[in-house]
Amino acid sequence: MHSDKEKGDGKRIKSVTYLSIATNTGLCVVKFVVGTLSGSLALIADGIHSFSDMATDGAILLGLHFGSKKADQSHPYGHGRLETFSAVSVAIVLVVVGGAMIYHATGAIARDEATSPHIAILIAATVSIAAKEWLYRITRKVAIQSHSSALYANAWHHRSDALSSVAVAIGFISLEFNFTHGDQVAAIAVGLMIVWVGAGIISTSLRELTEGAIDPETIDRIKDIINSDSSIRQWHQLRTRMVGREVFLDLHILVDPTLNVAAAHEIAERLEKAVHEQITWPTNIIVHVEPDIPELRK
Repeated sequence: MHSDKEKGDGKRIKSVTYLSIATNTGLCVVKFVVGTLSGSLALIADGIHSFSDMATDGAILLGLHFGSKKADQSHPYGHGRLETFSAVSVAIVLVVVGGAMIYHATGAIARDEATSPHIAILIAATVSIAAKEWLYRITRKVAIQSHSSALYANAWHHRSDALSSVAVAIGFISLEFNFTHGDQVAAIAVGLMIVWVGAGIISTSLRELTEGAIDPETIDRIKDIINSDSSIRQWHQLRTRMVGREVFLDLHILVDPTLNVAAAHEIAERLEKAVHEQITWPTNIIVHVEPDIPELRK
C-alpha cells in the first residue's frame, strides 16, 4: 500500500483530520463555556460530543500511521486492518457518548430540572451547525476519494455533531414556548442519533473484519473488465475482500490451451493492469491461469 496514489491519499487524510482537530477544539471550548454559563444540558452534551470528535481524530491518525506500514513477514497482507479497528473505535466512542447523553438527559427530566433560554445557546448551536456540516462535507469527500472507512466514519461523526446542534437549537426554541424540558428532550434526540450512526459504522466494519466481499457495484465493474478481454475464454472463482483501504482479489481464468507460458502470463498481466487502471480502490490481484479444456470449465 505504498503507491503514489496511496501516499497522496494518506496526506489528504492527515490534512483534513488536522483541520478537524482545530475546529473541534474551538467548538468544544465555546459549547462548554456557553453551556455552563447558561445551564444548558443539551449544549454541554454537544460539547462532550465535540470533545469525543477530537479523540476519534486521534484514532484516525493512529490508524493511518500503523495501517499504512509495509507488509512484512508477520503481516504479509499489510496492516490495513488497523484502519478498520480505528473505524470501530470511532463508532464505539459514538455509541458511548450517545448513551451517556440519553442517560443524563433522562435523569434531568426525572428530577424535573428546567433550563432557561439564553440567546447565547442559539448562537453557539448555529455556529456549530455551520462548522460541522462544512467539516462533514470535506471529510466525506476525502474519505470517498481515499476509500477510508475510518475517515468515512469520522465524517459521519461530524454530521452527527451538526445534527446534535440542530437538536440544541430546536430545544432552545421550545424553551421560548415554555416547554421547560425542551433542552433535555433535545439532548435525548441527539443521543439517539449518535447511537444510530455508531451502530451503523460498527456493522459495516464487522462485515470487513469477517471477510465480507466488496460492494456489488465494484464487483460488477470487475466482471465487465474481465469479460471485455476476448483472450479470456471463461473465468470462475472470483473472490474479493477488503483489508483497510485495499481490495484483495483473486480469480481463475481459462485461456487457449495451445498458448505458451509467456503468452498466457501476458494475458494475466494485461488483466491485472486493466483492473488497476479502472478500479479506483487500491487493488492487490492474483490471477490463476488455466487451459481451456472441458474438465476445467465451470
